[in-house]
Amino acid sequence: MNEKEELKLIPKCERYIQYIIEMLNKIPRTEKFNIGNEYKKIMYETLEDIYYIQKIHISKWLYYLNKIDAELNIQRCLLRILYKNRWIDSKKFNISIKMIGEIGKIIGGLFKYYATHYKK
Repeated sequence: MNEKEELKLIPKCERYIQYIIEMLNKIPRTEKFNIGNEYKKIMYETLEDIYYIQKIHISKWLYYLNKIDAELNIQRCLLRILYKNRWIDSKKFNISIKMIGEIGKIIGGLFKYYATHYKK
């Protein structure tokens, strides 16, 4: 992974996490500790996997990129649940989905590149 990709992905992920934490702090108390804790857990796992990519051999990148993509899909699902239950408004939902989409595009681009250039 080159320096530009590192600089783009990690700060975007950190900004996303900060935004979501602030959002989760404003949802009803019972849900803050239920869905909020699950959401935070999966976000931190995603960030951890992003940091792993920098440290592991290229041959294992596709596994982690797939894992990160699946974790982003789970986060999208949790956001839809928050929105459908009216625990967040449409503005917060749309901003959050857009942020996940930006991270997903970078992950998708990395996956596409490494899938074609570094086959086993």
